[in-house]
Amino acid sequence: MNNTSRRNFLKNNALLASGTILAPTIIPACSRGKNGHTAPSDRITLAAVGVRGRGNTNLTGLLKQKGVQVVVACDLDTHFLTKMQNAIWSIYENKDCRAYTDYRELLEKESVDTAVISVPDHWHMLLYNAFANKKIDIYGEKPLVRKIEEGKKLVKTIEDNDIVFQTGSQQRSMKHFRHACELVANGVLGKIERIEVGIPNMTKEIGIPPIQEPPKEIDYNFWVGPAEYLEYRGVLHGHWRWLRNYSGGQLTDWVGHHMDIALWSMEANNAEPVEITGDATFRENTIFDVPYSFDIQMNMSNEVPVRLCSESFTPHKHGVCWYGENGWLYASRKEGLKASNENILKEVIPENGIHLYESGNHYKNFIDCVKSREKTVAPVDAGFRSITAGLLGEIAYLTGETIHWNPIKQELVNASPEALALSTREYREPWVF
Repeated sequence: MNNTSRRNFLKNNALLASGTILAPTIIPACSRGKNGHTAPSDRITLAAVGVRGRGNTNLTGLLKQKGVQVVVACDLDTHFLTKMQNAIWSIYENKDCRAYTDYRELLEKESVDTAVISVPDHWHMLLYNAFANKKIDIYGEKPLVRKIEEGKKLVKTIEDNDIVFQTGSQQRSMKHFRHACELVANGVLGKIERIEVGIPNMTKEIGIPPIQEPPKEIDYNFWVGPAEYLEYRGVLHGHWRWLRNYSGGQLTDWVGHHMDIALWSMEANNAEPVEITGDATFRENTIFDVPYSFDIQMNMSNEVPVRLCSESFTPHKHGVCWYGENGWLYASRKEGLKASNENILKEVIPENGIHLYESGNHYKNFIDCVKSREKTVAPVDAGFRSITAGLLGEIAYLTGETIHWNPIKQELVNASPEALALSTREYREPWVF
C-alpha cells in the first residue's frame, strides 16, 4: 500500500469511527476526480440535502460512483452539517464543498447536476418539487410524499421537467427480490390467490414528555416547516416518524419497500388497489399517534387480494409472501427467498419470459440514468404507486370506512369529506403547496 492509499485508508476509517461517513469507507480515486480518472467536464456534481442517518448512508453510496463530486451539503442541523462538510473536505483534500442550512439559498446560489435528498417525510414534496423545477436530477428517499394529492402533483412536476428520479426503494436493486417478482410474473406459482405484505411492528415508547427548548444547533420552526406547529418535546431526529404530523409510522416507512415489491410483481397488468379496508390499534398516554399495529385488506384491479399488515399478523413475518395454486413464495431481507417447494426456487425464466428491469446497485443505477437519460429502476411513478397504497390504507383505518380508488383517474370514489380531507393537507405559512 503506497503512502497516498494508506493516508486515504486511515482518513476514511477515522471518519467511519466518528460516525460521520458510513461504510464503504474507502472512496476510489476515480470518484474523487484524482489521478486523471475523471475530467472535470465529465463530473456529475451532487448536492447532499439532509446528511444525517439515511442521508449519510445515501451520500456514501453515491460517493462510490465514478465521476460523482459532492459540491454542496445542506442540513438544518448545523452540528451534523459541519461534521459532514469537514468529512467531505477531508475526502477531496480541499475545501470546495459549500454548506447551507436553507435549501432555498442553495438553489438560488448553486448550479448542480443532481441532488440526494434524505429529509423527514413531511418535507419530501416541497424539496423534490423545488429541485425538480430547477431541472436537477434527484435521488429521493421514500416514501415519495406524505399525502396522495402531493404525489399527484409531484409526478407531474417530475415528468414536465424531464428529470431523472430514483425513489429510495432499494429492494428493486436486490437480486432475490427481482427474481421473486419474475417467478410470480411468469406464472411459476400458477394463479396468484393472495399476497401478504408484512411490515415491522411499531415498538417505540415515549409517554408525554414536557415541552422543552429545542436544540440551539437547529432552527426548529424551519424544521417543522409546512406541517402543523407542535411544541418541542424532544422529538426530532429519527423519532419524528412516530407522529402523524410528519409521517405515517411503520406503514409509510415500509410500503416503499415491501408493498413496492408486491406491486412490481404485478407490473405486467398494472395492478393497483381499488377497494381498501383497514383496522389499527393505537395507544393512550403517549404523544406518538401512529398505529402500533394495523391490518389492511386490499382488492386489486387484477382481482388479487392483498393483505398489508403488521408482521405479527403474518406467518412469514417481515417481507412479502405470494400464495398461488402451485404453492407459496416468500421474500425478505433477512431470509432471502423461501418457498413451499424447493423446485419453485430452481425455476429458470425463459428468454421469452417476463424479465424485469435489472439493477445491481441502486446508486449506480441512478448515476447511469443521469448519464443516459433513461428511467431508473424505481422511477417516480413507482414511488407514487407504493405510497398511494399505504396512504389509502391509512385513510381506511383512520375513518373506519371502505375506501374506493380509481387508479385510472387517480382519485377517491364517492369518498366522505373526512376521507377526502385525509388525502391532502394544508401547508403552514409561508410554505405553499
